[in-house]
Amino acid sequence: MILIVDCGSNKTRYIESMVDEHMDFTTVPLRELTEDHLRDKKGVIFSGAPLLITEINTEPYLERIEWVRNPPVPVLGICFGHQLIGLLFGAFGSRMPEDRHWQKISVLKSCPLFDRMSDEIEMMEDHCETISIPPGFELVAVSDVCVNEAMMHRSKPIYGVQFHPEVSGNQGALLIGNFIRSCQPGSF
Repeated sequence: MILIVDCGSNKTRYIESMVDEHMDFTTVPLRELTEDHLRDKKGVIFSGAPLLITEINTEPYLERIEWVRNPPVPVLGICFGHQLIGLLFGAFGSRMPEDRHWQKISVLKSCPLFDRMSDEIEMMEDHCETISIPPGFELVAVSDVCVNEAMMHRSKPIYGVQFHPEVSGNQGALLIGNFIRSCQPGSF
């Protein structure tokens, strides 16, 4: 079963729909998340949120996800979830021009999320902030609009994407499916 952490995004239902194609899931609001929710889960996906990391106190959110530093299962952060994971590991957040369009994403290196995908894909964006690459992570994908489109931890099964695969059609569905495959025993 996959745990979907709803950070308040109106797109969470699309994550649920894509995950449901591969595996059972349960969804919990971020404000209610505890480590007990991880019991018997094979992976965790953090959704986006209608929040700006440059305008809120992120400490309460970071305290709630402290366990991500040493996750018992693979973790994927989408948009706000990606940014939270980055901040947890020491990234810096900053404003950027608003982007609510399709973008061409260039995949720079091998990563389980992009398995069986070409080096250039199109994904839907919905953000006006970005994060730096935190210590211990590798930059996986970029676009002309945003440097950190995707990242992965060097030694732990932790991934983040700035774009929204859940509303990016077949390529987004493939990425979500790839993440779920990485949650199978023996994948990391």
